[in-house]
Formats: sequence, C-alpha cells, structure tokens
Amino acid sequence: MIQKAKVCLIGATAVGKSSLVRRFVRSIFSDDYRTTIGVHIETCKVERPRGALELVLWDLSGEDEFQTVQPSYLRGAAGCLLVVDGTRRETCDVVLMLVERVKSAVGPVPFVVVLNKVDLVASWEVTDGELSRMTEKGWAIVEASAKTGRGVVEAFARLSDAILGTRPWT
Repeated sequence: MIQKAKVCLIGATAVGKSSLVRRFVRSIFSDDYRTTIGVHIETCKVERPRGALELVLWDLSGEDEFQTVQPSYLRGAAGCLLVVDGTRRETCDVVLMLVERVKSAVGPVPFVVVLNKVDLVASWEVTDGELSRMTEKGWAIVEASAKTGRGVVEAFARLSDAILGTRPWT
C-alpha cells in the first residue's frame, strides 16, 4: 500500500520552488519565470527503502513583502522543502522566519533546506557561516540546481526518508 504525504515547498519569491518541482516530477527545466499565485499541486510516487510514498507536492507562492504563506496551505503537511536561492542572501532570512511559521501551523514536521542554484555558485551570496548556523541547528541541507538536476532527487529522497521514519501516513 502506498502512503500519501503532503509536502509543501516554501521560500522567498523566485528561489526556484516551481523549477525544483518540474525537474523532480517531469525532468524538465525552463528559463521562463512565472510567478506562482496561491498554490500549484503536483503528485509523484517515490520508492524508498522504508516504503513507497505518493508525494502530494504543494508549490506555494513565494514569501515577500507583498504576500505571505497562508497557514491553511500548510495544514496537514507531512514535511517541507525550504528553498533558499544561493545567489540571494536575504532568502536565508526568509527561510529562518518560515521555519517558525511552519512549526506554529503544523507542529514539528521534517524538513530539508534546499540551497538552490548551485550551478551559479560563483555568484553565491550565502556564506559558509550562514550554512554552519543551519547545520548546527541540525537542519538537513542539500545543495541543488533545478537547472542541471544536481541534488534535486537527493532533496526529495531525504525528505521522503524523514517522513517515512517519523510517523505513519495513510
């Protein structure tokens, strides 16, 4: 029996949440940028050593000064991918705030921080110190590129494993 798990992708505007979903679900990437309005939902089945999951991926609109993640979108989440754009340091601050918002909306659920745009590492603004602070908190961090595909499967796999290891989902 395949278990279902709602997974929310959250982060600042234009960090690559939709691109990560498209890369993972359909193995495609497009340079066309389209802002997600509200939520876009995709599903994908994954096989992991501890079982199979049907991930229901909620790609939430970006968090910025004009819009905020709706707590109702977070309810029922089995886990989250918190996406940071390595080329924009301020997106780390957004993720730090969103962790607290997720905890207050759904309690302690597993999450993975995806440090996106590793293909542009020469332009990164996220510092080693900021990454160290996240790892010191025990946060799982995966460097990824929706453009090249590097690290994308690993990010979803690590979150899926954490969901399967934390509690049963039906």
